[in-house]
Amino acid sequence: MMNFAPPWQANQLQTGKKRERAGQVCSSEVMTILIHVHQSHYRTFKAYYTEYVQVHLKREFLHLVSYTRFVALIPRMMLPMLAYVQRQYGVCTGLSFIDSTPLKVCHPKRISQHRVFAADARRGKSSMSWFFGF
Repeated sequence: MMNFAPPWQANQLQTGKKRERAGQVCSSEVMTILIHVHQSHYRTFKAYYTEYVQVHLKREFLHLVSYTRFVALIPRMMLPMLAYVQRQYGVCTGLSFIDSTPLKVCHPKRISQHRVFAADARRGKSSMSWFFGF
């Protein structure tokens, strides 16, 4: 994060705000929490933050903020997070794994009326039902 932040901030457009105070939670801590939530068993971020981070990770994150403040900090981390994820990509070996979830375009009863993806979408069968899409 140290190598990313100075050039990124130098290339940002100036807004009317001149005051850029350092927050209580540093950006690397926000990113760590956002990455770790995906490795946890919690179904919602609110439950993860209030029940796990604020209770069990107080010693690791000394300056934790409230849940609402943390949620307000998340949009600021979008670009640094994307840069981090991009950097973590490995070399492509030619093998790729994809999810086999069907992307339904329309209800099967309306296949003949559908025109938007008519050239690309096809009928298919998933483990649950028939579908028209990808």
